[in-house]
Amino acid sequence: MLATLEKHLDLLVANGDARLLTQLGHGIEKEGLRVDALGQLAQTNHPRALGSTLTHPQITTDYSEALLEFITPVCATPGAALDYLADLHRYCYRHLGNEELWAASMPCNIPSEEAIRIAEYGSSNVGTMKHIYRVGLQHRYGKMMQTIAGIHYNFSLPESFWPVYQTLTKTSGSIDAFRSAGYFSLIRNFRRYSWLLLYLFGASPALSSSFMQNRPHKLETIGDHTLYLPWATSLRMSDLGYSNKAQSALNICYNHLDSYTASLSDAIRTPHPAYEQLGIKQNGEYNQLNANVLQIENEYYSDVRPKRVTRSGEKPIQALRDRGVEYIEVRSTDIDPLKPLGIDLEQSLFMDTFLITCLICSNEPISEQECEQISINHQLVVTRGREPGLELACSNGGQSVEQRGRSMLNQVRLTAQVMDSIAGGDSYTRAVDAQYAKLEDPQQTPSAQVLDSIRKSGASYNEWALEQSREHRESLSSQPLSAEREQLFDKMAADSLAEQQAIEAADTQSFDAFLAHYMAS
Repeated sequence: MLATLEKHLDLLVANGDARLLTQLGHGIEKEGLRVDALGQLAQTNHPRALGSTLTHPQITTDYSEALLEFITPVCATPGAALDYLADLHRYCYRHLGNEELWAASMPCNIPSEEAIRIAEYGSSNVGTMKHIYRVGLQHRYGKMMQTIAGIHYNFSLPESFWPVYQTLTKTSGSIDAFRSAGYFSLIRNFRRYSWLLLYLFGASPALSSSFMQNRPHKLETIGDHTLYLPWATSLRMSDLGYSNKAQSALNICYNHLDSYTASLSDAIRTPHPAYEQLGIKQNGEYNQLNANVLQIENEYYSDVRPKRVTRSGEKPIQALRDRGVEYIEVRSTDIDPLKPLGIDLEQSLFMDTFLITCLICSNEPISEQECEQISINHQLVVTRGREPGLELACSNGGQSVEQRGRSMLNQVRLTAQVMDSIAGGDSYTRAVDAQYAKLEDPQQTPSAQVLDSIRKSGASYNEWALEQSREHRESLSSQPLSAEREQLFDKMAADSLAEQQAIEAADTQSFDAFLAHYMAS
């Protein structure tokens, strides 16, 4: 692996093509719950001043009516993406009244699932479908899991990179097939080493006791209303959070585009006995879109996805099959409640170097045995990652988190040095170097710092996170939104409302007919 990485980096430098590694596409999607002044889940409608959640390209909702989602455009640098994300926060704060934007991945105090409103998208057929899909999620997995928030990091190489890399690797075939194969190679290596990201940046070691709703668990307590695990890094990515035991039997293959789309298609077409028993409709109301293992592609919970921007009416799987992978979406990033945006420039620069390293370090398929090791290591790190002496599973026996992490960082650092040599300065290398300290001293990880901050505050998780939310609002709002950016967001909001009205006015089919056509296509 190291030899392949060094060889590819050396060839890119020697040929004058290493500059392509700094011409990346970046996009950030960040979720965040709206809460009231007391830190309870907001029961209000999505603010109309923010536009239509159905059609706004940058401000929408996810599962819950209270779960805001910000989507930046594709930016040339991570700094530009973060600046845009900050402006989306500033604009949103202006229209929240006395509500706050929750600063953590694990949700606020929620007394019962009845308090969680499923998101509404208007009366059009497509808006109704989005709502019913979420009704299906409620029946299949419960509402509570759908209040968890995270950050998705979207990443792409420039199109001009792929012909160069194809020549360098002496690979034949179409450029579209090669690009897709390259992104799948990146995904496989990401899955092998993403445990390191969870260790370095996981920031959800604690949660409100209300999240468990009196279910049995093995969490420990801080005070009366806070649950945690002492060595956890990311409970969000554990079985407690955004993991799904109902999907554990799915054998989604990441070795090739064809096998990935085929295995996902099978899950969308295959009926599931428990969902058949639930029924698609009850008393004339939809319980779910269909009774299959997955209602649609997005129901498959994964920490990384191959993506392609879809055309109007096109399904994501069809877009991938027809035109190949365009970018990847990293979905394992916690919101760091100690940072105003939940993510900062150092983390973003590290992500870039890590993902490029995953792309060019090796091209080995993942065997069934290795797939099992990947799952074991994921679970170990999210629940016990900072535990002294913890060893990870690997092909040649156990290896400590520090030992294995340092080996990976050494490779990422080689990539960072090449990127700095092109971009000038040392920002990429410094972003990597900052991570070594977390391996040497787990107390420097975000998860340890979050726990330490909660303990020192003497407050419950809910009280502590609400105070963080208020502080971040004050910090971000202290820098004014430019008149140009405010006008842009005002126009987007108005245009999105008009577009939703046009979609609703243009509908001619019944929803039953619309859904039958969509599922058959």
